[in-house]
Amino acid sequence: MGLKIRLARAGAKKRPYYHIVVADSRAPRDGRFVEKVGTYNPMLPSDHPERVRLFAERILHWKSQGAQPTERVAKFLGKAGLAPMPEIRPQPKRSLPKKKAQERAAAKAAAAAG
Repeated sequence: MGLKIRLARAGAKKRPYYHIVVADSRAPRDGRFVEKVGTYNPMLPSDHPERVRLFAERILHWKSQGAQPTERVAKFLGKAGLAPMPEIRPQPKRSLPKKKAQERAAAKAAAAAG
């Protein structure tokens, strides 16, 4: 049984609230879990102390049992000092304009400046 430390969504429509849970990796996202080990409220400001609440003792216990945190939870654990900060992967560049559009924009900017 592969254990994961992951987010389980609660809260109403357009008002997200997440429980940080230890669950079997095969269980559904909001389904069966082993234990609740924290909460995450993305509606609060990023510097608010109640935005991410972690039960450090239980998280360390489950990590010692082999539970692997997901990417988002690993970031929370890294900020809390419970695990090394994971490497941040670069964001995809698909939304950037294509090559010709970038050339046109550069030419337009050069013409406006000069």
